Amino acid sequence: MEQVGTYSLKVTFNDGTTKQGTLRPLLWGEVFEPLRDPDRFSEVALDETMGTVAWPNGADLAPEALYDLEDEQALA
Repeated sequence: MEQVGTYSLKVTFNDGTTKQGTLRPLLWGEVFEPLRDPDRFSEVALDETMGTVAWPNGADLAPEALYDLEDEQALA
C-alpha cells in the first residue's frame, strides 16, 4: 500500500491485483471525516495483523472496501 495522491492509495492485494483509487467518497461519518484533512489522511498505514489500511484515530478500511473501488489506473 502506498499513498499516491491527496486521498488516493495504490494497494496490492494477496491475489496479486493492484488497484489505485480515491478514498474521498468513503470519508464520511464520525471516524472518517477527520481524514478529509490531507495531513491526517497521510497518516495512513498498513495494519498487517488485521489486513487493513488504518489511521491513528482508529479509522480503518477492510480490504473488500478497497478492492471494490474503481481503479483509477484502468481509466487512464
